[in-house]
Amino acid sequence: MANIIESNHANPDDFYKSLKEKLEQQHNFPEEYLFKFIITSDSEKITEILKVFDNFKYTLSNRESSKGKYTSVSINCFVLDADQVISIYKKVAEIENVMML
Repeated sequence: MANIIESNHANPDDFYKSLKEKLEQQHNFPEEYLFKFIITSDSEKITEILKVFDNFKYTLSNRESSKGKYTSVSINCFVLDADQVISIYKKVAEIENVMML
């Protein structure tokens, strides 16, 4: 299960409910949304993450850490609403050892 950085919620449902409220307050959907993840430097992990975005229009950028142990993955994706953002996060959360920012 993926880790969600800075989560102070007792369970994932509370986190996603809070996230939805914040997304709806701070964003004007539909729009481009930036998803950020940190993974161990493993091309298979990037492939797993990209499979989640198969049916979306997106751009990808990634950068290895200075020692090459980790890779940050940024995906700028056009989304329709907060529910779509949360759906994507939930699918990525099923991938082991992915930190979501």
